[in-house]
Amino acid sequence: MLKRAAVLMLSLSITACANLSTQSLFSHYSASNAQVHQALQQGNYTEAVEALPDAPAGDILDGMERGRVNFVAGQYPNSFAALQRADMAVKEQQRQAVLQLSEGLNQAGALLTNDNMITYQPADYELGFMHLYLALNYIQQKDLEGALVEVRRANQVQEAARKLREAELGQAAQEAQRKGLNQNLGAVLARYPDAGEKLANVQNGYLFYLSGILYEADGDLNSAYIDYKRALAVAPNNMYIANTVLRLATRMQMTEDLTRLQARYGKYAPAKAGEGRVVILDEQGVVLARDGWRLPLWLQDSRGDGVIYNLSLPYYRNSTRPPMSTLVLDDRPVNGSELANVDNMARNSLNEELPVIVVRQALRVLAKDEVRKSAAKNGNELGNVLANIFNTLTEQPDTRSWQSLPSSISMYHTDLQAGTHKLSWSGQSLDIKVAAGRTTMVWVSRQGNQLSWWSVLLGES
Repeated sequence: MLKRAAVLMLSLSITACANLSTQSLFSHYSASNAQVHQALQQGNYTEAVEALPDAPAGDILDGMERGRVNFVAGQYPNSFAALQRADMAVKEQQRQAVLQLSEGLNQAGALLTNDNMITYQPADYELGFMHLYLALNYIQQKDLEGALVEVRRANQVQEAARKLREAELGQAAQEAQRKGLNQNLGAVLARYPDAGEKLANVQNGYLFYLSGILYEADGDLNSAYIDYKRALAVAPNNMYIANTVLRLATRMQMTEDLTRLQARYGKYAPAKAGEGRVVILDEQGVVLARDGWRLPLWLQDSRGDGVIYNLSLPYYRNSTRPPMSTLVLDDRPVNGSELANVDNMARNSLNEELPVIVVRQALRVLAKDEVRKSAAKNGNELGNVLANIFNTLTEQPDTRSWQSLPSSISMYHTDLQAGTHKLSWSGQSLDIKVAAGRTTMVWVSRQGNQLSWWSVLLGES
């Protein structure tokens, strides 16, 4: 029996190496990505690029991390290529018929090790950001058509992912009921550190507003108006979005909408002759990384032998981000308003996943205890000890998430006379070209005391 236990442990280790890495078996993603996350928080973009680990969580998450880190580092071709690889990996993952067999093996391995064995499936908000950063790459290349393709795909992919996750939640609930785990599930959730209240803004206002900007630059005012209104629904107190919706409602003579909008936000003040619009999208900080939380469980068998197991669950620590100093545009402060809060999106996504995660954890405790009992059969204490050690070492939380995203995004817009204007921050400056009747988009990403930025006059080739 001792030999069988050793063979089982070795087989699982080999399976883990084949599917992901030994890091996934005995550690977790946030630990392997800590250096990158810290370097990015401090604004050390080059150091963050150099510290990127080699695909510890598979092609999808690796491609997204590399795409975002290289983007803020100004290495745009590398960013574009990495995000395209992630996009291709997502497409491959969605070919369910191809993945069924291999994923079944991964699920079986996860039942005796940890959730890191399961193929990573990006959250809805992460899929949205993948296409958003592909779109930003196209904008930076002054390719409006390519950017529009990406924002259209974003909505389609997020909807498909939402349906898939709902199906998985239903399957987990059925399995919990079949195994009699419903009461245990409630007990675990009652003690779990709350990752934040259920939020209304599960949708990406950043993506909606960027989509509206691109549609408007392309002359598709109806599609632009729809997405601007979606952004306003996500952030109803953002006066810059409200002003944008009022502007288009006035231009398109949306009489019914105007009555409601003006009652809440007032009337739209049109731009003066010779002015162009400047829109600043300001990404700040770095999204929180998942941490691990452990809940000890004491189990006993019919002989009275006991063992302690740990439920290892991912969670987000409570954290506050120090405020950024203000951007300055032509010697006037840029007082932006929040467009999206990625920390809240990440917390909410984890809350949605949590019931499924806890069910898998509970099933894993039962499976591991059966292995321990077999190893300890006929008084084989050494086998029992080895099984306990293996169970303890391999019980790792699944902390995989896109950890290089910004913490939050704010926006600002204003109308300026045609010509060149200057945006400044922390001793650095950026020239902004403004044309009458046109929109200039400025992308800014700030971490620590450093920033990355550029501006594009939309529609200019």
